[in-house]
Amino acid sequence: HVQLVESGGGLVQPGGSLRLACAVSGNLDSVSYMAWFRQPPGNRREGIASISKEDDDPYYANSVKGRFTISQDNAKRTVYLQMNNLQNRDTAMYFCAAGNPEREWSYSDYETPDSYWGQGTQVTVS
Repeated sequence: HVQLVESGGGLVQPGGSLRLACAVSGNLDSVSYMAWFRQPPGNRREGIASISKEDDDPYYANSVKGRFTISQDNAKRTVYLQMNNLQNRDTAMYFCAAGNPEREWSYSDYETPDSYWGQGTQVTVS
């Protein structure tokens, strides 16, 4: 049984930093990508960062490029999202996902039977 559990969210002032963690349990051998999505209130869920399990190749949305960094620690079975210079517009629920997307940024590509999602962690910048 695969489970993804996010942690590290909270309230931070503009310009501040947070590090989110996604702890993985269960067998993810069939998964090729780990990703972070976020969903601001009243808005769609958007892919902001992803990483290939095989070669650590990262993807970043333009909205976070240069401020956020995705990384993975295979020994700890954890994926991180380091978020620096946070702004009000970064306020959202942040979700961890695992799957085999054709487009690593696409929410619909993680709505498949072989994809997994965490419950989310709230980030508020104010």
